[in-house]
Amino acid sequence: MPAVALPVVDPSVDLAVARLAEEFADRLRPQLIVHVVRNCRRDLGGSPVGALPELVERLARHRLSESVVPSPR
Repeated sequence: MPAVALPVVDPSVDLAVARLAEEFADRLRPQLIVHVVRNCRRDLGGSPVGALPELVERLARHRLSESVVPSPR
């Protein structure tokens, strides 16, 4: 039977998702926020562990902000 990889619990991801979900709740679906944060965590895999929470959240916020269409004025 092949081994199944279980998702790794990562507080930097969970905390970033919670904060960003609140920040972008009126503009983005929660599933998109989770997807972006997880990708950011993966992309930052070689970064120092102590810096990950801040780096993950900053990168995710930047990517999410770019995906929000500005409202017409």
